Amino acid sequence: MYEFIQKFHSGWAYLALLVLVVAVVNSLIGLSSKKEFTSKDRKIALFALIAIHIQLLVGIILYFISPNGLNMIKAVGMGGLTTESRLLALEHPLINIIAIVLITIGWSKHKKLVSGESKFKTFSIFYGLGLVLILSRIPWKIWF
Repeated sequence: MYEFIQKFHSGWAYLALLVLVVAVVNSLIGLSSKKEFTSKDRKIALFALIAIHIQLLVGIILYFISPNGLNMIKAVGMGGLTTESRLLALEHPLINIIAIVLITIGWSKHKKLVSGESKFKTFSIFYGLGLVLILSRIPWKIWF
């Protein structure tokens, strides 16, 4: 079961990142070209939100069953974590949760806005910050 969830979490990450990048690029293009915010733009942002939340749920499950997650912190204690184990056990989950909170805030804030420019700006800022945080804490050595 652990191996399936771990592979799903790693594989789904490609799709989630792709959709998030598309949402950020779409919002930046919409903001710079001052185009009208359409249902297509809303759907792109919504698909990114959904993909990232699925990744979060799978990650939370993985964190509690993985030897690299909570079990590592319990077994070693905070002083004994190596750089790689600290990334997997602490930094990756914490920073990615913060990123997902920012993305969720961006989604919530856009619903109260009226103009397309302000919606694109909100998505650009919140989804963009979320993307940067996620990219900063991906365990690249394990991924490739």
